Amino acid sequence: MTNLRIILADDHPFILLGLKSTLEAHEGLSVVGQAQMPTALIALLQHTPCDVLVVDLSMPEPAGEIGDGLGLIRRIRGEWPSLRVVVVTGQTNAAMLRVVVADAAVSVIGKADSLEELPQAVCDSARGARYLGRSVVETLARLQPDNGRFVSALLLSKRQTDILRRLVSGESIVQIAAALGCHRRTVSRHKREAMARLGVNDDPALFSCVRACGTVLLESED
Repeated sequence: MTNLRIILADDHPFILLGLKSTLEAHEGLSVVGQAQMPTALIALLQHTPCDVLVVDLSMPEPAGEIGDGLGLIRRIRGEWPSLRVVVVTGQTNAAMLRVVVADAAVSVIGKADSLEELPQAVCDSARGARYLGRSVVETLARLQPDNGRFVSALLLSKRQTDILRRLVSGESIVQIAAALGCHRRTVSRHKREAMARLGVNDDPALFSCVRACGTVLLESED
């Protein structure tokens, strides 16, 4: 397949440069636009026809007008259903990656994978196939199947969801306890239980997971 039009989106200029150089070294692949924030990406998609979008899963925007992560991917898939998407991510949480690849129109390669996988991922996506990078395949292989109920790994209670969103917004354990009218030990317990369910071991991984999941932090019953 030739003359593929590609839009790139990543908040790091040097990564954009590497993606662009890698793709345009292959005949028939043309980068027609680049964006560094979700708002700019949506505006670009509205005015620039393309065949494949290559986008980072974590692309925060200071103003917060449009979220990143899975919420952004789902919005794009909803507004441009014929657009094929290649997600390039540093995410290593198997349960979260499983949610990303649940959409057959989304290919995924890891930032730990070779850039040489990118042109193949783009070409496969354009012809209707899904491409998964080597590191993504290896990570998913570690996730034990649950009769198709893999999303259960991301189910949190309403209280857990509220606490995590408050933590990511910058509130402390003490502030959250005061706002929710409970003891700080209760907040800490909910946090530990949520971390165990999400498969993360420290705060940086937790915050990355919450930001990437967005609205996919589904709420189960308390």
